[in-house]
Amino acid sequence: MEQRKFGPVERLVSVIGQGTWQIDDATHASAVATLRRGFDLGMTHIDTAEMYGDAELVIAEALAAHRDELFLVSKVLPGNASRQGTIAACERSLRRLRTDRLDCYLLHWRGRYPLAETFAAFKQLQSEGKILSWGVSNFDVDDLEDAVAAAGGDGQIACNQVLYHLQERAIEHAVIPWCEQHGVAVVGYSPFGHGGFPGPRTAGGKVLQEIADARGATPRQVALRFLTRQAGLFTIPKASNAEHAADNAAAGDLELTPDDIARIDKAFPRGANRGGLPMI
Repeated sequence: MEQRKFGPVERLVSVIGQGTWQIDDATHASAVATLRRGFDLGMTHIDTAEMYGDAELVIAEALAAHRDELFLVSKVLPGNASRQGTIAACERSLRRLRTDRLDCYLLHWRGRYPLAETFAAFKQLQSEGKILSWGVSNFDVDDLEDAVAAAGGDGQIACNQVLYHLQERAIEHAVIPWCEQHGVAVVGYSPFGHGGFPGPRTAGGKVLQEIADARGATPRQVALRFLTRQAGLFTIPKASNAEHAADNAAAGDLELTPDDIARIDKAFPRGANRGGLPMI
């Protein structure tokens, strides 16, 4: 599994991680087995949030023998993101995850509390060793500019987690270039389009299948690799079972040629800059 520098964090992180939104829809045992299979195959970047139901409890069981290998991320809801609310939310997540620290802690999306207040809580948690880095999620460029100002300058925001899949490439217009310029990792969520992955009979799906056949891969692996085709990009697909986890993990070693990338780019054009940041 390829690993990359994660923004300003002094640690390499797996380019393909594991998302856990709705992972608790599966049976507990199956969800735990799926995560552990992913760990074994190098998908050690684990993303969750206090909003994700019992996902933190599933992760707690799965990570028991793997904690030091993992890059564990959780998120605070905007409604809890006052200074004291952020600290309390983090401590709840730590208890549910049965761990003493998060590797990264994110503001899930921007809400009514001033960013400076939330970030002050992040810095306090960091000074106490409860989080090792922090970042944001669902932030557009204007929000990112405000975040840098509230943080007191560059070099503190580890990542921006945003919606990114083949049929939703809006972040390529401004968000990715901004993050690249400012040393902020970009973590794409819902890389398969949340149920809308292009089928084999569609024009785009045929292109993915042709490239997959030529590379000894699957169309979903090709998609994941396209979405992580440049430094600073990461993705966190969710797997419904251990077999799917193995399929996702194999994308971490896939190599696409410039011609492959050009064909995918043509098949799934990013379109005009419509303005505004898509999110789900």
